Amino acid sequence: MSDRSTPHEPHHPDHASGGTHGHEHEHEHGHGHGHGHGHGETGGGGRIRALLARAGHAFTPHSHDSADKTDAALESSSRGMRVLAISFAALMVTGVVQAVVVARSGSVALLGDTLHNFADALTAVPLAIAFSVGRRMATRRFTYGYGRAEDLAGIVIVVLIAASAALAGYEAVKRLIDPQNVEALAWVAGAGFVGFLGNELVARYRIKVGKEIGSAALVADGLHARTDGFTSLAVLLGAGGAALGFPIADPIVGLLITVAICLVLRDAAREIYHRLMDAVDPALVEQAEQVLATVPGIRRVGSVRLRWIGHALRAEVDIQVDHQLSLVEAHALAVEAEHRLIHEVPRLKAATVHADPDGPAGADHHAVLLAHR
Repeated sequence: MSDRSTPHEPHHPDHASGGTHGHEHEHEHGHGHGHGHGHGETGGGGRIRALLARAGHAFTPHSHDSADKTDAALESSSRGMRVLAISFAALMVTGVVQAVVVARSGSVALLGDTLHNFADALTAVPLAIAFSVGRRMATRRFTYGYGRAEDLAGIVIVVLIAASAALAGYEAVKRLIDPQNVEALAWVAGAGFVGFLGNELVARYRIKVGKEIGSAALVADGLHARTDGFTSLAVLLGAGGAALGFPIADPIVGLLITVAICLVLRDAAREIYHRLMDAVDPALVEQAEQVLATVPGIRRVGSVRLRWIGHALRAEVDIQVDHQLSLVEAHALAVEAEHRLIHEVPRLKAATVHADPDGPAGADHHAVLLAHR
């Protein structure tokens, strides 16, 4: 027995092998679910209405206030766009202030930090485009929607970080070969502190909102900004060394900043690689398995697969249930399993639950598929 349904297409009850329940959800805790189960009703009429609602539910898409959830998703994207706009403006102002001091002082350490801050500000552009594209509805071609646009934006961010590292390293090596005095050291030190302050404020803002809306890309960008803040403090070391009569300290600090940028580049590239390869934290898989194991009626939990689509998770899971259950009863178990997963696994937006009959003994309900595996 099988039940398949999607939020945008009519349900086809002629799929009759297996017991699959797959619907889109974006649950907000505390909202009314509107199942129509008839709770609180007494007497034969209430039981009949509840039975009819349950039977009808087996052949219709399972929806939990989809309008409210769509509004919540749009609000998340809007908050992300607002964060990007504010952080872009803050880092651009920081970068311009530092660039003015670079032109006055000739400090390559400050130049490296300035380039990195400009690159960090520019990362807001591809992310903003990704958030905007990700708000589009799913289509017949892009059936999962456009959430993966964030991963493409991540590639652009990695390229920008790499470009800033290459330019900063080039200028530092060039200054080591041809040393020059650094002027306006007090201004250089002040500009370094401005860089630290601007990055730290942006980092806190990005990380806070990123966690609230479930955007790993935004959180990673916030951590990136925090690292940039500490590299800005390194500019103070270069200025201090130059003030003590060691002008070579400035290009050395410039090289150290280049190394720090490369470390950020490594972490960012690894994060994007994991997203492109559909990697997830194994702890999330274990949590999903534990949630399924607590659902009464589920005898065994089979495979559990999770993947990120933008800043939301999707799940595909296999469960085994009593083979004597009716289609309606097996569907109800799948609904309950999906419901618990969405509410208990962080950032899970939708789950497809495939229910296999457990029995009778010796039966292989997937024998016809063996040649295709």
